[in-house]
Amino acid sequence: MLDQLLKQALGGMSGGSGEGSSQLVGGLMQLLGGGSQGSGLGGLVQALQKNGLGDVVSSWISTGQNLPISAEQIQRGLGSGLLQQFANTAGLSQESASSKLAEILPGVVDKLTPDGKLPESGLLDQALNFFKAQA
Repeated sequence: MLDQLLKQALGGMSGGSGEGSSQLVGGLMQLLGGGSQGSGLGGLVQALQKNGLGDVVSSWISTGQNLPISAEQIQRGLGSGLLQQFANTAGLSQESASSKLAEILPGVVDKLTPDGKLPESGLLDQALNFFKAQA
């Protein structure tokens, strides 16, 4: 299910295949899997909550409707460090990276939290490794 979501979300970039798409997937995996600066999905959620976006990110985790997020909110929520790390890995400018994350993060987090709670880190790693093998 995660692989289908990411393929759909990334479909508009490089036709959903090729180097641009694999770089974006790599950036997402780094952001959600912990990366060098982040602490995985839990750290991403905490960063957004700490920066005033708790209601938005809680809607993605819950089983209800996902609230949208803007590129500006992504910039404020993640801060320049995490956003720049993602942008570098994905081969995007910070502006393009924040726009892309605003587009895909609600659905990705929603799919990673189908029971309305954050998954155990081992299960998330398995899902990310599965998708990496499919990309």
